[in-house]
Amino acid sequence: MATAPLVEKPPAPVAEPPAAHPKKGILSYWRLYAAISPFYLLFLAFGLIPVGFSLYLSFHRWDGLGSMEYAGLSQYRYLLSDTDFWSSIGNTLIIWALATFPMIFLAMITAVMLNSAVRFKNVYRFAYFLPNVTSVVAVAIIFGSVFSTNFGLVNALLQAVGLDQIAWLNTPWGIKVAIATLMTWQWTGYNAIIFLAGLQTIPGELYEAARMDGAGPVQTFFRITLPLMRPVLLFVLVISTVTGLQSFSEPQVLLQSTANESTFSGGPDHAGRTMVLYFFQQTFDNNDFGYGAAVAWGIFLVVVIFSIVNWRLVQRRGED
Repeated sequence: MATAPLVEKPPAPVAEPPAAHPKKGILSYWRLYAAISPFYLLFLAFGLIPVGFSLYLSFHRWDGLGSMEYAGLSQYRYLLSDTDFWSSIGNTLIIWALATFPMIFLAMITAVMLNSAVRFKNVYRFAYFLPNVTSVVAVAIIFGSVFSTNFGLVNALLQAVGLDQIAWLNTPWGIKVAIATLMTWQWTGYNAIIFLAGLQTIPGELYEAARMDGAGPVQTFFRITLPLMRPVLLFVLVISTVTGLQSFSEPQVLLQSTANESTFSGGPDHAGRTMVLYFFQQTFDNNDFGYGAAVAWGIFLVVVIFSIVNWRLVQRRGED
């Protein structure tokens, strides 16, 4: 039987490699760079350049009008021996401690209450966040009336329970307590909203399992809520450290009526003179812009050190 001749299959066409596109230069994306340039230009003008100039200024003596005089490291050496600067650091740390720890405690309790609320959640969130968006100057004026010696609300409550009046804005510890109370009132609601966001990320199954195992609310909080909230707690602690150590408006407005030396003296015995208040006093009262720049960099170093210390302490407790 004759067989049909084999027909060879034509070879498959070889795909040609795609044509290489010419490389586009940076200038071809100029529209994109122009769209994002305003942020970087503003950051350069109001961020990097002032920071760099302050560092340069800290090595010079300058009153703001005349010519600069190179001073080298002499201003930093004087800063290390400046008792007023160290006193302002002590005042700042005391006020920070009096304000931060009660604030974090109240913010956590408030967040737990908001998380368990069923009705009017948004109303509560707005009410607790309102102090943070209120003008610090207006609030400080109100708190100045609240802590007034003769007509203040706090002294009226003390007299109502049979206690003596306290000159809050004329005694060293009274000044610190008044400033810390103002800062606590201002930041509790803000941090409560942050804690609330962290609480809402915790799975509800964990709480159901804890209730089935017979755990009460206190055990549930310390065994489940607090360990899982440690990253949020660390964030709040670091942010509170940075903002608390840079307090300025609160003591400046609250104590300006009691300051005898200058607007930035911090009240009697300089008890409310924080680090930033001392920086403003040296810069704008004494017109010593060079030394003021050195003080500013000293403040920056203190804030960085205490932020790192708080970070390490919370992390170590988390590892334990």
